[in-house]
Amino acid sequence: MTTSWTPFHARLHQTLKARRLLAPGQAVLMAVSGGQDSLCLAKLLLDLQPKWHWKLAIAHCDHLWRADSADNAAHVHQLAQNWQLPYFQQTAEAIPTSEAAAREWRYACLTQLGEQANYDCIVTGHTASDRAETLLFNLIRGSGSDGLQALTWQRALTPTIKLVRPLLEVTRAQTAQFCQDYGITVWEDSTNQELTYARNRLRLEVFPYLATHLNPQVELALAQTAELLQAEVEFLEQEATALYQAIANKQDPSRFHRHILRQAPVALQRRVIRQFLQAKLQTAPNFDQIEKIVALLTAPNRSQTDPFPGGAIAQVDGDWVYFL
Repeated sequence: MTTSWTPFHARLHQTLKARRLLAPGQAVLMAVSGGQDSLCLAKLLLDLQPKWHWKLAIAHCDHLWRADSADNAAHVHQLAQNWQLPYFQQTAEAIPTSEAAAREWRYACLTQLGEQANYDCIVTGHTASDRAETLLFNLIRGSGSDGLQALTWQRALTPTIKLVRPLLEVTRAQTAQFCQDYGITVWEDSTNQELTYARNRLRLEVFPYLATHLNPQVELALAQTAELLQAEVEFLEQEATALYQAIANKQDPSRFHRHILRQAPVALQRRVIRQFLQAKLQTAPNFDQIEKIVALLTAPNRSQTDPFPGGAIAQVDGDWVYFL
């Protein structure tokens, strides 16, 4: 397999620099499933390695979902050997019960491997196609802007390890073409064709329909929307954090000043209240729970909500809203 400097390589090289996703000489653990996206990313980073001097390694997580999962893992292991890269593998003790459970287990494994082997960055092959699917999937579920832009370029997994997704401007069709051009054998995941999974139905039925009848570039259009939302969410969250600190009662953290918050735009009111509730409930509040507190900003004195999970209620006490 020959290596050449293609426009694809140049684009990723510039993306990594412009967005400061990876640093020269960094220890990078590449999550490789054996599918086209992760193999494309692994090969690209391997080709760029002489310019960046990374310490690269491959990690594979076997969910035990399919009868061929052990062969899949062996295929990825063989690629790591062919590319002369260290290889790490984690195999599930029990089959995950859902896509969400599998994702949670996978990230926990990758984080543990990073900590044990001193890799401070984990990269995944998520693409613009994944970003578009995530936006549409969360929109259908009723998510706000935070959920619509959830697939971000990078986020912290621990204080010392970050997750990076360098291919968010690249479509799944482009990664497939790259693997074909370089003769990289892709391990086909049979579960990707099962319509019992909501994301598969989006990928196999909804997006082809949208591309045919509404917008041939629907994946890139939705990915661009996610990119715009990401910047707006970051700004709003910073503003909300500053406002939360301004209205919080320093002596009693179960209280906040409602009259100051009432003067803020509704978008900030909701974000501040979400931060307040998350600290009190130890879980992400839903829309209805947030709206209960929003209503208290203008409610008469002694007004209160019905109970939150765990039995707590919020009540108006003059200028303050507090948790009982």
